[in-house]
Amino acid sequence: MNIQALKKIGKRLRKEILSHLEELRDGAPIGKGASGDITHPIDKKAEDIVIEEAEKLNIPLTIISEECGLRAIKGGGLKILLDPIDGSRNALSGIPMFSTSIAVIDGETIGNTITGYIVNLINGDEFWAIRGGGSFFNGTLIKTRRDNAFKVIAYEAQTPKTDIPKIIPLLSLFRRARCFGSTALDMAFLAQGAVSMFVVPSHSRSFDFAAGYLLIKEAGGIVTDLNGKSIDHIETGIKKTTSILSAANKELHNKALAVLKKPGSGF
Repeated sequence: MNIQALKKIGKRLRKEILSHLEELRDGAPIGKGASGDITHPIDKKAEDIVIEEAEKLNIPLTIISEECGLRAIKGGGLKILLDPIDGSRNALSGIPMFSTSIAVIDGETIGNTITGYIVNLINGDEFWAIRGGGSFFNGTLIKTRRDNAFKVIAYEAQTPKTDIPKIIPLLSLFRRARCFGSTALDMAFLAQGAVSMFVVPSHSRSFDFAAGYLLIKEAGGIVTDLNGKSIDHIETGIKKTTSILSAANKELHNKALAVLKKPGSGF
């Protein structure tokens, strides 16, 4: 599954999701997906589109997705980690900030990610990365920030009551803090140089961050857990596995770790 195939999927997703957005928002929940979260019509529609397009490629693939769990095509092959709608709550609430995230994996762990693709379903912006080949925004090579200033930090808080207190010492150092509601776009913005750091204190699933992980690494950034440990060994799947601390460069990452490891920080 190359970038052109992924871009074709992105184009269809944006066309069909946006043209039916109101009815998809208003539809009743379908049930629970394989991840245990509630499946909404917009999630199912996006997942069905990706699976249909993947089947047209007529090659062995194994799709791991939030809704269907594991789906083998032609006996299974390269892993496709899929978050059909990353930012579902935004999409359902009418907030124009949600995306689809697709990562191609040639092994069992996050470190085996070979391609990452994220499409902003509202404005059509596309971010992609190829292992050893760099990161791109709408076809232009991108790099993370090279300065070590605490300018803008993005974060996600699945349970604000417990998540935010853990990272307050870090957030307080930055000039601005942003919570966009889409992990994939948060990580894409870091790779693009729009933000300096991105943090998720609670555990996330691999399909939430795999594409963004490669985007940041190929753009020159760093992605670990909140203790500074590599996440390359994290197995792909639908279980929540790791927190995320990603930074534009090593100096910023080290500064963040120093703050988070101080007594009373929660880590």
